[in-house]
Amino acid sequence: LPGLQDLVPLINTEGSDSSSLDNMLELLTTGGVELPRALRMLIPPAWQNIEGIDPDLKAFYQYNAMHMEPWDGPAGIVLTDGRYACCLLDRNGLRPARWVTTDDGFITLASEIGTHGYQPEAVIAKGRVGPGQILVVDTLEGKVLHTRDIDELLKSRQPYKQWLRQNARLIEGSFVGESVAAISGAELDVYQKMFQVSFEERDQVLRPLAESGNEAVGSMGDDTPMAVLSRQERSLYDYFRQKFAQVTNPPIDPLRESIVMSLEVDLGPERNIFMESEEHARRISLTSPVLSQAKFQTILALDEEGFRSVVIDVTYDPSERNLRQALEAVCSSVEAAIREGGNTIILSDRGIGAARVPLHSLLATGAVHHHLIRSGLRAECNLIVETGSARDSHHVACLLGFGATAVYPYLAYSVIEDLFNRGELLGDPHLCQKNFRKGINKGLLKIMSKMGISAVNSYRGAQLFEAVGLDAELVSVAFTGVTSRVGGLSLDQLEKDQWQVASRARSRRKTIDQGGLLKYVHGGEYHAYNPDVVMSLQAAVTSGDYGDYLRYASYCNERPVAALRDLLALKFSDAPLPLDQVEPVEDILRRFDSAGMSLGALSPEAHEALAMGMNQIGARSNSGEGGEDPDRYGTNRVSKIKQIASGRFGVTPHYLVNAEVLQIKVAQGAKPGEGGQLPGGKVNDLIARLRYSVPGVTLISPPPHHDIYSIEDLAQLIFDLKQVNPDALVSVKLVSEPGVGTIAAGVTKAYADLITISGYDGGTAASPLTSIRHAGSPWELGIAEVQQTLRGNRLRGKVRLQADGGMKTGLDVVKAAILGAESFGFGTAPMVAMGCKYLRICHLNNCATGVATQNATLRQTHFVGDVERVVNFFTFVANETREWLAKLGVAKLEDLIGRVDLLERLPGETAKQQSLDLDPILWIDEDAADQPQFCQVSSNDPFDTADKANQMVADILPAIESASGGTFSYVVTNCDRSVGARLSGEIARRYGNNGMEPNPVIVKLSGTAGQSFGVWNAGGLHMYLEGDCNDYVGKGMAGGKLVVSPPQGSRFESRITSIVGNTCLYGATGGRLFAAGVAGERFAVRNSGAHAVIEGAGDHCCEYMTGGLVTVLGPTGVNFGAGMTGGLAFVLDEDRAFIDRYNSELVEIHRVAAESMEAHRHFLRDNIREFVTETSSVWGAHLLENFEDYVGKFWLIKPKAADINQLLSRLRDTD
Repeated sequence: LPGLQDLVPLINTEGSDSSSLDNMLELLTTGGVELPRALRMLIPPAWQNIEGIDPDLKAFYQYNAMHMEPWDGPAGIVLTDGRYACCLLDRNGLRPARWVTTDDGFITLASEIGTHGYQPEAVIAKGRVGPGQILVVDTLEGKVLHTRDIDELLKSRQPYKQWLRQNARLIEGSFVGESVAAISGAELDVYQKMFQVSFEERDQVLRPLAESGNEAVGSMGDDTPMAVLSRQERSLYDYFRQKFAQVTNPPIDPLRESIVMSLEVDLGPERNIFMESEEHARRISLTSPVLSQAKFQTILALDEEGFRSVVIDVTYDPSERNLRQALEAVCSSVEAAIREGGNTIILSDRGIGAARVPLHSLLATGAVHHHLIRSGLRAECNLIVETGSARDSHHVACLLGFGATAVYPYLAYSVIEDLFNRGELLGDPHLCQKNFRKGINKGLLKIMSKMGISAVNSYRGAQLFEAVGLDAELVSVAFTGVTSRVGGLSLDQLEKDQWQVASRARSRRKTIDQGGLLKYVHGGEYHAYNPDVVMSLQAAVTSGDYGDYLRYASYCNERPVAALRDLLALKFSDAPLPLDQVEPVEDILRRFDSAGMSLGALSPEAHEALAMGMNQIGARSNSGEGGEDPDRYGTNRVSKIKQIASGRFGVTPHYLVNAEVLQIKVAQGAKPGEGGQLPGGKVNDLIARLRYSVPGVTLISPPPHHDIYSIEDLAQLIFDLKQVNPDALVSVKLVSEPGVGTIAAGVTKAYADLITISGYDGGTAASPLTSIRHAGSPWELGIAEVQQTLRGNRLRGKVRLQADGGMKTGLDVVKAAILGAESFGFGTAPMVAMGCKYLRICHLNNCATGVATQNATLRQTHFVGDVERVVNFFTFVANETREWLAKLGVAKLEDLIGRVDLLERLPGETAKQQSLDLDPILWIDEDAADQPQFCQVSSNDPFDTADKANQMVADILPAIESASGGTFSYVVTNCDRSVGARLSGEIARRYGNNGMEPNPVIVKLSGTAGQSFGVWNAGGLHMYLEGDCNDYVGKGMAGGKLVVSPPQGSRFESRITSIVGNTCLYGATGGRLFAAGVAGERFAVRNSGAHAVIEGAGDHCCEYMTGGLVTVLGPTGVNFGAGMTGGLAFVLDEDRAFIDRYNSELVEIHRVAAESMEAHRHFLRDNIREFVTETSSVWGAHLLENFEDYVGKFWLIKPKAADINQLLSRLRDTD
């Protein structure tokens, strides 16, 4: 394109994601790329892992992927160029897109069905755009092109398959054991010390990776100082925090939806994206960016046109040049190598000698990456990093995120070899190396998925990190564009740290460091929960002596700097108040919550003691995400806060109506962007009953809430909860990160009543160690940003704000209040008060104090955490808070909220601490001076007054109160959301989940229901809808019946027509759903007990299912049954395609026609018969009439670990 350089930058990096995509698409089409091809280049389907894909079509996508990374979203794109009107979804299919064609020639497409008025008899067809699909209307020729039509056109444009076969190469691994050129003996000791390998890392990080191919799991949280606050020399990797998606876009699922993810990378120069030629296919592919020695040697040997490797030494002699000069020299060497024809640049720190020290590989990679961008050479080469510094997934992710194409972690391999030689690692050494790569690959998928990224090519160079503690110069040199809010480490300080490390590395008297980052080691890194803190707290709550508590508080309040708030001091008043003029302890206690800790993570005794203690002092306990025993409702053992997490374990209408606060856990401080996990050893009969699951089976929550893919979705869930329990406040739990203020503003506009901001140092019962250590930011930054943003947008008076994470004392409470918090969450501290010794073995089910185990012996023998200890702890904290208020001259905590003028900056104890800029925390917005500092309303009421729901309650409530049942009729539109939720709440409040089922209320409806039809449906409510529905039908239903059938007079064929939307039966625990048509994506995700029959389903059906029955009388999408550990499913497979569509990891399939399956055939027939009776389905009736012809085409799907006959018996018992 002539004059293209004059338009640089071509892509707007300051605007929204949509703006950037629009720029790129416009650029492609201006350059002559046809719109359908441009769209498929930018937003391709998941082609890498789909079985049965057309080889020519796969070749088209592979060819284009070599030069264009996917622009995944979640994306639901609607656009036009004047001729074509297009809609497409990315590979995850998280956005809904429903279309209707009518006989007057109109096609209507929207994110909801029912947006355009039409008569049922006028509809020719209805459908949806699914994951990776596209719909194009050619307005010039009057044609509608669906996915298959577009694919046929694109795959035949060029001989892509032939080009790839003749030009593309894949560097493959080998089954033969590779010979690793291992560093050993004294030389290995020097390398380990130079690259800061500790005995702790060898044993707790590398050994688990090599043994199992999985990252090590830990528990509790990160109670060490952030790297910039530490007195030790910490790796540069430790200054970077992984970014994660929350609310405005979701994380995706690397565990159960890895089918849509890819780690494949390509080597070779980029080419003109406006053109297509055979030369474009000349690329070298790798299945993973983590290289084995064999693959690295293959790359090292490349020496041909377009693939010439050049090794650049990134070590330097400090006597000859300083770090800045060394960095400049490396950048100059790389530029010169590229201009001389090199295009595979290998940055190697292997050459440390007697006088040479390495540039940190992350610093070198980032600096070279940005130097090449500025020089206009970045697209001419690939960067391969040969390094001793990268040994876990966070390290590798950092290198990729700042520009590396692949990483060769040579020192990790040598350490694994050494572990094997010392007998600390057993098995095949080749397999151990392979396991290490497998574990790193899993970790990379997890880190990418936190930001909703599916392909590593989209992650490379994206810089999806926050730097906490790096100064502006260092960021500009190597990490341009990365957020670093508080300044910190400079290049000079980094150089001094490197000298210190190098000096110890060459000292023969210095051994490898013991470690201490993961667990407390005497003389190692500081830990906030060190033995002095733990023992002094337990002594105080046991004795009940406030003097003992003050000893504990002094350990916390006078500790070495371990958090940003430790660098902030209170400005005491010249006129302190007498203590009797400060508000009473009782008023302060009401502001305390215990953090969400589930029954399952905690023992029943600990969970109940915490609830009873909080209720006794007028505070609130949080149930966590594991449900609650209904026997506790209405007693002093009830948790006033009920949590709704992504797994929806135990979330029923009865659970929801027994709460004062309903908390939506969007993210958790210790592992944001990931779901919870409860090891199978902790899932005993009680836990399985409360979570509607199977004893002994590990329970994993999906990383996203499958009903929160956007801020609008969150608003819908908040509305759902306020409908089922109008008396409860709705809270949203977020994790501190840059931009959390904007997210909180959106959450407030979505009508949340409370927002919790959790810090990175919050606890967890089980999480990968890399997540505990490298994700999330301090709550001090988050609370301050949210307070400033809400006030600046005139929203602060509508919502309450809570700080959570690592809080221990009254001083923490006061500082959090000054930064903007009105209430305060405590998690780990009350656990310690109940006896926890902070051993970090919560995930192993052998807690020595009975606090975090389901082992009956340990609980009965060792648990000492009575209610009094809980009461003592919180009372002590409240008393200390009053003392600080008195010194500040403030009578009420409310008057302290947002008063950042009462804080002053302390100088800090180290050069790194002194270099921090805390002004962003202490900033006062003069333009918002007239805005309140705290919430001014009792609740943040939605704009939607739910008039139809109010009318239904007025009409039907007498029938509910008398338990007499009855039949009622209404017309609904897509503006009528959460239909039935109010009724279910009224039923559950009086009769529990299923107490009214014998005398049901029958509601007959016609029209198109809005989002969440039948949400939280309780037993005793039967709703029949003639029409269709949007997303979330039957979400969280516990009983009753939902029946959806096409309108009378419909001309379309129901079995190929969408009738309900995405994510139906999410977290359902009971009841029945019959829908005479096709369901969308993720039908019955996390179903725990509902029975359903539908005529077809999209991708990911029965994902994470732990109970219930799903019958699909037609085709399904891919990935059926991923993570399915309970329940049963039947699928009609007329074209034998299902064999490639189910996920075989945890389930197995059986033909129903086998002689041994007679009982199952009868059960299936009865199931279809009931479906036909309820829906009058034409297709269902046809199957019944010709059952013997079709029964052989049904599959039965069950968990591998389940007995097929026991499953059937259990299902019949619940009928």
